[in-house]
Amino acid sequence: MIKQETSKEKIKEFFELLNDEHYDLRKYSHPVLVYKVEDERVYYTLWEESILKRFGTDNIFGWDYDEDLFFCPDWVTGIYDDDDDDFDDDDDD
Repeated sequence: MIKQETSKEKIKEFFELLNDEHYDLRKYSHPVLVYKVEDERVYYTLWEESILKRFGTDNIFGWDYDEDLFFCPDWVTGIYDDDDDDFDDDDDD
């Protein structure tokens, strides 16, 4: 399933974690990160919002880049690690 992210902060976080220097967000007035997660990989491209609204995600037939899902932020998969409660900070054991 193709997903979209319009938050500039999240898009910037995405590219920083991937150490991706292919895109310059300053060139986009309203960037939209379009991505798909499949087989432990994330496939992605960056669009201008007005163009994406005009043509829609149905017209996306290819991806600019793909990366291992391991390097992506948690919000890409929608699975957040809430296992911090499992750790006991008491050293009384």
